[in-house]
Amino acid sequence: MGFLLRIVITAVVAFALSSVLPGIHIDTFWTAIVLSLVLAVLNFLLKPILVILTLPITIVTFGFFLFVINALIVWFAGKLVGGFYVDSFMWALLFSLLLSLLTSLLYKEKDREDA
Repeated sequence: MGFLLRIVITAVVAFALSSVLPGIHIDTFWTAIVLSLVLAVLNFLLKPILVILTLPITIVTFGFFLFVINALIVWFAGKLVGGFYVDSFMWALLFSLLLSLLTSLLYKEKDREDA
């Protein structure tokens, strides 16, 4: 699946989640597009560094600390993207969990259609 399609799917899911979760605020759909681009860049550049730095705690927690890393990346994206606001770390954690779950399901469905 193409990169642009993944960005659009992520933006649609993020925008939908912002209307459901009261602690997540996205002003416009274009803000959601920018957010999905920023999340892609942060996941590409920052996440591998954080995973390596926190490897011992990730091993001790059987990988559950990766959820915290995802929430930190969402929270950091909230500081970078104007028009995207996260009220608390717990909202960032819930948003990152739901965003990951829903986009994974949609990517899998799209890949199944392509096959």
